[in-house]
Amino acid sequence: MALHTDIPTRAQIGRLLAARDPESVSIYLPTAPVGEGGQADRIAFRNLADAALGQLREADADGRSVSAIEEALWELHDDEGFWELVANSLAVFVTPTSLRSFRLPNELTAAVEVSDRFHVLPLLRAVTFPQSAFVLALAQGSVALYEVTADLPTFPVHVPDLPADVASAAGKASIKDRAPSRALQGSEGQKVRMRQYARKVDQALRPLLGGSTLPLILAATEPLSSIFREVNSYPHLAAETIAGNPEERTPLQLGEASRPILDQLYGAELEELRGRFEAFGSRGRAAAELGDVARAATFGAVETLFADIDAELPGSLDSETGAITPGPDDAHDYGILDEVARRVIAADGRVLAVRAGEVPGDGPAAAILRYPA
Repeated sequence: MALHTDIPTRAQIGRLLAARDPESVSIYLPTAPVGEGGQADRIAFRNLADAALGQLREADADGRSVSAIEEALWELHDDEGFWELVANSLAVFVTPTSLRSFRLPNELTAAVEVSDRFHVLPLLRAVTFPQSAFVLALAQGSVALYEVTADLPTFPVHVPDLPADVASAAGKASIKDRAPSRALQGSEGQKVRMRQYARKVDQALRPLLGGSTLPLILAATEPLSSIFREVNSYPHLAAETIAGNPEERTPLQLGEASRPILDQLYGAELEELRGRFEAFGSRGRAAAELGDVARAATFGAVETLFADIDAELPGSLDSETGAITPGPDDAHDYGILDEVARRVIAADGRVLAVRAGEVPGDGPAAAILRYPA
């Protein structure tokens, strides 16, 4: 079953990180995909909304602002059509004048934050490793390219000059046509024609994929799978193959089969970045203490930030030095890691919103630096 998701763009994330309002509410709610949660999700959302409103009142927030936020939250709660189309988590950001929601493929922890800015770090999990790829469905009798994204159904991509099948690529009516005298015949001859076919597929893909960094996932059976890998020129072809005849799968099924492969790819990328962190530590280009990370982020020195999306660290950061002032978890303080992430993104750094066990070192954050500290 397809998830109904709204993955935030970089521009949307930038606006959320930059937004300031004395009454800003952030709500994260794990949800069940369509047909599985329903009323239970709405009850959980109502409880979190009540908690947010309670925090606002305890902080003596402006009464009219609280009423406006309450009205917006109940309007979303009562929208039955909205709750029929959810994914694995819901993120809601509310001020007295706006409400923005995102249905996310990630499984996030329930949370409520009230401050003068939004709690955005868990939302960054959805864009840390984008769930997008191309899938090449390659069979002897057909070939098609599909694009898989996190927030749209798997859809076909038109590729000019793509051969129809093995036989037409070889200029034959059938792959089993009799070969001329002294030519390869039988299974060896069929492999030669499959290689011709694979080369023409690769050539047709080059103009379309040139410059792309999205993974290309192959769906094919042997020997065609191995033959295509021999002639492929696209550098981001995934090592893992979607096994089985792709002609027996729908585009949706191909998209679903690509998800575990994408998870493996991004898991490997995370391990590579963790290894880079360790290697750069000996050169003074890594920071694992939160205070050091915050200062580096303030001065634009962070190339890559690892941040624990579940860490709760209320307080504030000095705008000039990055010095941390811990604070109580109330409506007058904000999440320190969110502010660190905002400063990294503002300086064109990369933020990896990860789980605690994925952060190098023992702290809630770590960073690869652009230059020695």
